[in-house]
Amino acid sequence: MTGSVAGGEREVLETFLDYQRGVVRRKAAGLTEEQARRRHVPSSTTMAGLLKHLALVEDNWFVRVLGQQPSVLPDPEVSFAVGEEETVAGLIAAYEAACARSRESAAGYPLDHVVPHAWLGQVSLRWILTHMIEETARHAGHADILRELTDGTTGTVG
Repeated sequence: MTGSVAGGEREVLETFLDYQRGVVRRKAAGLTEEQARRRHVPSSTTMAGLLKHLALVEDNWFVRVLGQQPSVLPDPEVSFAVGEEETVAGLIAAYEAACARSRESAAGYPLDHVVPHAWLGQVSLRWILTHMIEETARHAGHADILRELTDGTTGTVG
């Protein structure tokens, strides 16, 4: 884990989120197109779908909600659907770009900054960061299992 584990609250939150983002990227790296699209579980969850979903989630929370940019939120099930024209490299790049937009958006606000949310009333940047750690870690765990089922790779660094 890069970043401070003994730093201030914001640095710790951002370090944990970036670590989980890195786990997802590392789990997808090196997979073939077929491997990234392979379904190992009864649901439609695939490594490619996780990448697409997480990119959309990053943009939803940090651009649409925190940045108050109007946009249409895709159906959660549709957010996992990967088109034939989409590639693993492209999905990884899109996820990295979404994470960069998220970092840029978050950098402009203090942790106590509050924005309206349609279902939750109001949320703070602190809440968004904490939620995104939870969301990304949950899907990083899914990615870990999918990768192990694909080629036997285990652990958060491989």
